[in-house]
Amino acid sequence: MRILNTLYYYRPHFSGLTVYTERLARTLISHGHQVTVLTSQYDRSLQPFENMNGVVVRRVPVLCNISKGPIMPTFLYQAARLIQEHDILHLHVPQLEAAPLSLLGRAFRIPVVMTYHCDLLLPPSPLNALANRISNLANSISTKTANVIVVNSGDYAEESPLLSKRLEKVEVIPPPIELPEPDPLVIQSMRERYNIVQGQPVIGMAARLATEKGAEVLARAMPNVLKAMPGACVLYVGQYENVMGEETYRLHLLPQIEALGDHWTFLGILQQSEFAAFFKMCDVTVLPSLNSTESFGMVQVESMLSGTPVVASDLPGVRQPTQATGMGLTFPPGDADELAAALLQVLRNPADYRRDRASVMAQYSSEVVSAKYENIFAELISKV
Repeated sequence: MRILNTLYYYRPHFSGLTVYTERLARTLISHGHQVTVLTSQYDRSLQPFENMNGVVVRRVPVLCNISKGPIMPTFLYQAARLIQEHDILHLHVPQLEAAPLSLLGRAFRIPVVMTYHCDLLLPPSPLNALANRISNLANSISTKTANVIVVNSGDYAEESPLLSKRLEKVEVIPPPIELPEPDPLVIQSMRERYNIVQGQPVIGMAARLATEKGAEVLARAMPNVLKAMPGACVLYVGQYENVMGEETYRLHLLPQIEALGDHWTFLGILQQSEFAAFFKMCDVTVLPSLNSTESFGMVQVESMLSGTPVVASDLPGVRQPTQATGMGLTFPPGDADELAAALLQVLRNPADYRRDRASVMAQYSSEVVSAKYENIFAELISKV
């Protein structure tokens, strides 16, 4: 099969959406399919055409950015040419162009599969309010014209004002998860680098420092945690500087984090081996997301694969991994006191939240996820 993916950002950009797309693309390539990614040239130093591990990446020049969205005048023109050369058009939403792209797919009689990663909810401002309205309109059109809508969980679709109207098209496929077994030598090296002593309670968070991720909820919870466990610390993995559209948020949050002193450390973006070691170093990880821009949280499953339980916001989709595995707790979104209580409960009773790695992997591996997509693609192509 020849599969065309469209999305705003692809590798080397780092986000849950780009990691999801990359993992699925690589697995499909390994199964003998052809995969093309049409995306933005968000950094001018990136090549307009590149082969990345067998995935053909075509990047479209960006005229400017409105909030987090790249404006690409030639995107639809290039998409129209590529759609006709492929068997499946795979849209990754949020993406304002999803509406005209889905219409183009229908016009060229190419099946359209949309993966609805999450809603678009930008921080409050007149410009972002307009972008949110346009995104909602685009989603309404594209969900109506797409042949199949893939979501991470039925919970998220059923609670969504938009997706709940299209449930007859919805297919539930969990995100593809890949994480190597942690290397004890890497773990020891990182413990020494960040001065983590044996027995010290370690709370991990892995996310971009972005408004919707809720890092401030963890910062507000930490004083209560420290009253009970004075040696506890937070290790924060992910981009925390120069996050597109989030500088105001970062400046607002930094005083709260700086007040915690050595109890909060930013680690930045890690290599894959270090990422696995990070999860193993932690006694519990946190996903304190605030709204429906988070529909699942792949880092939860990555944490669980390392044997580390999770405390996550009780949001549609986000609450699914802990419920499916029993490896953690949920708390009301934004409630720092309840987050602190849940963290302390897990830290004091770790054995209650441990599960076997193989049982977790059986639900979320890239091979399992890819097979489900391949079945959808093949069925749609057979009907053309």
